[in-house]
This record gives sequence, C-alpha cells and structure tokens, in this order.
Amino acid sequence: MDGILPLWKPKGYTSHDCVMKCRRYFKTKKVGHTGTLDPEVEGVLPICIGQATKIVPFLTDTKKTYIAEVKLGTATDTEDAHGSVVEQAEVLLMPEETEIDSALTSFTGKIVQVPPMYSAVKVNGKKLYEYARENKKVERPEREVTIYELDKLSVNPANHTIRMRVVCSKGTYIRTLCVDIGKKLGYPAHMSELVRTETGTFSEKNTITFDTIEEAAEKNEQNHLLRPVLEGLSHLDTLQVNDDIKRKVLNGQKLPIPAERLETDPFVIMHHGQLLAIYQQHPDHPEQIKPVRVFGV
Repeated sequence: MDGILPLWKPKGYTSHDCVMKCRRYFKTKKVGHTGTLDPEVEGVLPICIGQATKIVPFLTDTKKTYIAEVKLGTATDTEDAHGSVVEQAEVLLMPEETEIDSALTSFTGKIVQVPPMYSAVKVNGKKLYEYARENKKVERPEREVTIYELDKLSVNPANHTIRMRVVCSKGTYIRTLCVDIGKKLGYPAHMSELVRTETGTFSEKNTITFDTIEEAAEKNEQNHLLRPVLEGLSHLDTLQVNDDIKRKVLNGQKLPIPAERLETDPFVIMHHGQLLAIYQQHPDHPEQIKPVRVFGV
C-alpha cells in the first residue's frame, strides 16, 4: 500500500500517536506524518504510507492554513490555554476593529519569531521544553517565517477574543503569533483555540477520521482511502521525460540541466503519468541535476 491518508487528527492525540494507529490499520511500519500538531489541536494531518514516506519532507514544507483564536488579557508559560498563567491585565476596552486590522496587517509577510519555551526546537542538542520543565532559561534562536495571509474572522468583546485565519509557512508557531499580536494591541495574550484546516492541497473537506479508517480496515479496504503520492507534490514543478531519460532516472543518474524552465527546486520527474523521481539542481555542479528521491516502478 502506497499513498497519502488525509487524516483529520482529533484532539487528545499526538502526531506520533496517529502514526502508531495507522501502522496497525495499514499493517506496515512505513508510515510518517507531515507536520506536528500539538495534542490539544485538531485538524488536517496528512499521513504518508509506504512509498509515500519518501515525500514527507516535501509535503511538510508546504503552506499551512489555521483558524486560531487570540485571547487578550492573560499570558501563559506555554502560550496556549493549557499552561500556567504568568501575566494578567484587565481588558477594560476591547481594541477597535481598525486597530486589530492594523495589527494583523503588521504581521503579514516575512516575520521573525522566537520559538516558545514549550516547543521541540533544539538548543545545544536539547529540546526547549526539556529546559522549561527543569525551569532553566536558555537563549532561544530566532527564526524567519512567512505569513502569507492573516485575516480577522470575528471579534468577541465579551470574552476578549479575536478569531483569525492564518496561511503560513512551515515552522510558524501560531501560539507565538497570538502572543505577539496581543503585545501589539497592548495586552498579554495567549492562543485559546487552534484548528488546522489545510496542509498543501489537503483540506478539511477531504479528510478522513479514525472511525472511517477502522470501518474500512474491518473490510480490508483501507487502501481505498489513500490518495496518490503525486497529490502531495502538486506544489512542485513537473518535468516530463522520454523513455531514454526514464531509464537513467530510475537508475538514479545525474542529468544535464533541462532546457525547460522550472520555477521550483526541487521538482518532479514524470513519464506518461508515472511518478519517477524528485530531482534538484546539483549543489556542486550547476550544469547538472541530481536525484533526491527515486520511486521506481
């Protein structure tokens, strides 16, 4: 069985829990997820099965879409609703909608984030959350991420929350974004809710639940739930090749730079509708391209 399972991850499961369940349902160890979701967060989590595990890094690198809620007035050590309160301020007057819109606009484009202490980012070979649990402070590395879209959906003055839709790059911490938006508006804040609605081309409307997978597995029809591997690579350009080049690609050979202009690097190589490989420009020989993943026949 080879393909992508567009899973709707429920609350209460880690991404690793989802991988372990899928290993049982699909009776294979070749299973990988494509972007960690915290246990308290639900949403789209594409799971790669069999040969599809070869594209995990490429699908992880796609845009993500979230529906998030910022709660003003309270900051927590985890930057979400499940941590301990570290700062509070009474919200006497909710910011005007124009002020909120302006704040959201200021966070679009390339921004710099400092990852939260309760995260899996490593410093000196140790994860930040391990330092946090030991009450140790360490210098956290800044990282640049991209916020492609940031739209206000609603404002609730009664509970001091702002709901928003975020389209962002890999590596974006929505918790940190919520905290930073709160600071911009003059209040301590945290992320009170989060749902991931899209990963690459996979969206909420075409996801599959564990209940559906279990029913299919009982009939030994779970493979019918898988999407083609190519669907996870739709964000990459495609190079079509002839029979002679196909043989070279399947043997993992380096090739001359193609005459066809390609916008993405890496890119997909196809032959009559068949996915052959993912290639990229050779880092040491600019006149060549080299294989990154070869899928075989």
